[in-house]
Amino acid sequence: MKFGSSICRSIVGVAATVLLAACSAPQILSTVQTQPLSLTRPNLNKFGIAFMTPSSVTGQEEDKQALALAFGEVLRSDRPDIRVVSLPATLSAVNRAGLSADYRRMLDDYRATGLLDRRILQQVGRVAGARYLAQLKLAGFRQESKERWGAFGLRIFQTKSTVVRLFLQIWDSDDGSIAWEGTVELTSSHDSTDEGTVTFHSAIVDSARRLIERLP
Repeated sequence: MKFGSSICRSIVGVAATVLLAACSAPQILSTVQTQPLSLTRPNLNKFGIAFMTPSSVTGQEEDKQALALAFGEVLRSDRPDIRVVSLPATLSAVNRAGLSADYRRMLDDYRATGLLDRRILQQVGRVAGARYLAQLKLAGFRQESKERWGAFGLRIFQTKSTVVRLFLQIWDSDDGSIAWEGTVELTSSHDSTDEGTVTFHSAIVDSARRLIERLP
């Protein structure tokens, strides 16, 4: 009887552990650094901001459009006072104005020098209809999954974690200067019994909110 009771307690303990793990809320840790320069809230509200093509050093070039889309959605939601020009709208304006070659050259130079050509920047701002231009960089993104506990050689649950490092510069197209910049490193982890992970979109949304709340 004692042996049977011990087995029952063990089974109940395992079941409780699994249920707690499956229901555990994600643990999010973030580090945010910002450099407020010339950007002011009245000017940002008055003149608006347009998204340019993001850059990436992670090998995830296909995620650049998704990055700008998610960030733009959060900015519109959290700061409805700011007029936001989406990446597709900016690219359409650039192409209609015949600036595609100059635009590409400016971004190629940016990857090499960290500078955006003032003349081209002014043209992009003018055709996009926004004084401020947002340059996003996906500096790091990785997903990991580690087994946390097992019984009889079986996996019971895993710790899923996602780490993202995101950099944002806001350029003033009037004079070619950097008006504001910030970076965020965010780690989100949770225990789970399924195969799902924290999605790229949700990681970007969480990171974006932490940067946007620091804007003037």
